[in-house]
Amino acid sequence: MPFLKSLPPDAVLKDVLRTSPAIGIPFAQWHEELLRGPSPFSVGERELFAAYVSALNACGYCHGEHEAVAVSFGIAPGVLDGLLADIDSAPVEVRLKPVFAYLRKLTLTPSKMIAADAEAMSAAGWSEEALYHAASVCAMFCCDNRIIQGLGLQRHSPQALAEVVGRLHDFGYRSTIALIEGRSFESLPKDPAATR
Repeated sequence: MPFLKSLPPDAVLKDVLRTSPAIGIPFAQWHEELLRGPSPFSVGERELFAAYVSALNACGYCHGEHEAVAVSFGIAPGVLDGLLADIDSAPVEVRLKPVFAYLRKLTLTPSKMIAADAEAMSAAGWSEEALYHAASVCAMFCCDNRIIQGLGLQRHSPQALAEVVGRLHDFGYRSTIALIEGRSFESLPKDPAATR
């Protein structure tokens, strides 16, 4: 049961965001720009970052949702489990391993970040823009996780999860903005990333 008593028992994040559109719309716009806008990382990689940070924060709601969205964008099932077990042996590109090490440390021990953490990403060939994007996705999902956990939202039912994954895959977070505004998202143009 969500802690906001005005919400139904099966409330999801879009229901929370609708309670205050002045907060919810910029929140969804931030997600659209960071997770679907131009980036050194693919959409699938960014969704995997979101799932990884959320799993580290023990936020089953976001972990499950964003892992499923990452898979819908071509990330192999089981990659997240591999990363959580051991980054060094996980089935991801070698150059992504320092990114996940950076995300792990920033999520679990942010006050212990040092220049060497960023330099490891640079040594793997990532730009300053990539560093900024990785830090931003990490910050976004630490924020998301606290909202979800702080308001008592529970994991999606299998049907609700399938619906949200399909919506986010095809229409991105613009669909969340439409739902907050009380509009249908089906008339939106499909997200260009959905065809890649």
